[in-house]
Parts: sequence; structure tokens; C-alpha cells
Amino acid sequence: MIRQRIASFVYAGRGIATLLRTQPNARMHAVASLSVIVAGWCFNVTKQEWCLLSLSIGLVWAAEALNTAIEFVVDLASPEHHDLAGKAKDVAAGSVLLAAIASAAVGMIVFGPYLIKLTAAMDEQIPQNLAKPIALLQDLTFVE
Repeated sequence: MIRQRIASFVYAGRGIATLLRTQPNARMHAVASLSVIVAGWCFNVTKQEWCLLSLSIGLVWAAEALNTAIEFVVDLASPEHHDLAGKAKDVAAGSVLLAAIASAAVGMIVFGPYLIKLTAAMDEQIPQNLAKPIALLQDLTFVE
């Protein structure tokens, strides 16, 4: 029983290695994930913010892994071009895009206030051409 559990972790690790080795977008997600973790550490984000960031990172990774698995299975089942195979791959890729957009929104909400404070500390006066976008970001992130 314990050997089966250990084997399942080995198989999962092999799958993650395959994902990183074969998918350029997965490597981009790795860089983005590491960047978010470093930024969270540098800005000393709250526990709740860590939860949101962790869930967002996990969502994108899960979507990318499922997309890759679907692509592998479709390639196996339909080696020749088929419209339905293409649609399946497109929908799977779209799920990754949706997860990435949602995660980017979470990142803006979490890091927006920290970046606003950082830029304000770096330069006490906000240039006029940035005043409106910063005000909009403050509205979106509920910063007073």
C-alpha cells in the first residue's frame, strides 16, 4: 500500500517533469510563478493575499497540465488533422488563457496597492499622465 502511494508520487513527478521539458509555456509559467513568489515575499503580503496568489498559481499550473494532457491524448487518438481534434485542443488552450487572465486580475488586485505605495514613496508627486490610470487601479483594488 505504501509502495503504491510512493509510486503515484513518482508518476506525478514524472508528469510534471514532462510538462516542463516539453511545454515552453510551462517554463514561462515557472518564471511567472517564481516572480510572484519573490514579489509576495518582497512586499510582505498578508496570509489572505498569499492564499489568493497560491490558488491563482495552482489554477494556472493545473490548467496548463490538463491542456498538455489533452494535447497528448488528442495527438494519440487523431494523428491526422481532424476538425474536432483541433477544436478540443483550442478549447483546452483557451482554459489556460482564462486561468491566466483570472490570475493576472488577482495579481493586480493584490500587488496594485503595494506598487502604488512604492511608486508614491519613490516619487512624492505622481506625473499627470499617470494620475488617471493610478486612480482607476486604486478604485479596482479598493485602496483609499
